[in-house]
Amino acid sequence: MSTPDPSTFDLANSFTPGIAALVADPLYSNVWTDPALSPRDRSLATVAVLAALYRPDELPEHLHRAINNGVTRDEIAALLTHVAFYAGFPAAISASAIAARTLPT
Repeated sequence: MSTPDPSTFDLANSFTPGIAALVADPLYSNVWTDPALSPRDRSLATVAVLAALYRPDELPEHLHRAINNGVTRDEIAALLTHVAFYAGFPAAISASAIAARTLPT
């Protein structure tokens, strides 16, 4: 039996543990818990930015997080269509393909 591939975060953590520590605190402990934005709204913003900047390693995790935060597949599809007009169709098409692999029907 083979060992599963380590996640991007696990690989980054093994090489730069200081960056991983900053993700834990302050990003997830303070920024994600700031009541000025709901987790759902924060997920929508994060998915949009990751799609626009073409961050294929981080996008799947945040797509799952978005679903867990109450965003629907249809809302993600609409968001990526919206992203196409502001960040470009190539970025949105790539993100859509990642979403299709990550969030199968």
